[in-house]
Amino acid sequence: TLKKMQQDYHIDGFKFDAGDPERYPEKEVDVFDRQSYDTEQTYLWAKLGLEFPYNEFRACWKLGGQPLVQRLGDKKYSWNGVTSLVPSMIAAGLLGYSYACPDMIGGGEYSSFQGIDASGFDQTLIVRSCQIHSMMPMMQFSVAPWRILSKENLETCIKYAKWHEQLGDYILSQAKNASITGEPIVRHMDYAFPNQGFEECRDQYMLGDKYLIAPIMSSDNTRTVKLPKGKWKDDLGKVYKGGKTYTLDVPLSRLPWFVEVK
Repeated sequence: TLKKMQQDYHIDGFKFDAGDPERYPEKEVDVFDRQSYDTEQTYLWAKLGLEFPYNEFRACWKLGGQPLVQRLGDKKYSWNGVTSLVPSMIAAGLLGYSYACPDMIGGGEYSSFQGIDASGFDQTLIVRSCQIHSMMPMMQFSVAPWRILSKENLETCIKYAKWHEQLGDYILSQAKNASITGEPIVRHMDYAFPNQGFEECRDQYMLGDKYLIAPIMSSDNTRTVKLPKGKWKDDLGKVYKGGKTYTLDVPLSRLPWFVEVK
């Protein structure tokens, strides 16, 4: 049926939701073959996506390394949800799901937004979330930013959506590399720079092998950044000596990132 829809309506692919194992307990559903419940159902549902070059899933099982887009589980509209984006994306990559999407900007649980009008949104949270998504493999908005943000904050989100677009060729090159080597696109700092004290780093990451990102993940506009050995240039063009930790003042309009100066 799905392939017929593709032919009839010229559809490239599908966003497959659900598939979560807890929705298919053995005792609560009528399983026709007495086998496809729990994680097996998750596996079979995600495996369906291999028939379609364009796909997206929220739940996968035993399909790391396959050409499947894996979206993180729904994040809450909260700073805790924003803070969890980096470690969750790192974990997805290490499990073999390189083509991962960090859920929705601002949070993917629609119930979090019920009963909130435009004046009730934490605009800082939406902007900081947008900035993190901009330097990850994919970005998706939940609530429409033009409905809830001030003109200045909307311009910042548009700026980073366009920045993500500019990174398109680079991100695609990293996706192609992942298909050959199995390497993550979003990488843990210790994966990229072993034995430099990054084992417990949870708030910085590498996008491929080029960009070191140190996002703001709280309402505070300052953060510390630890740079690996070498020389590093930030998004403003300032050069830093690596192997040191720096404290940065970061206005809401900025996402700090660094590239190594060879």
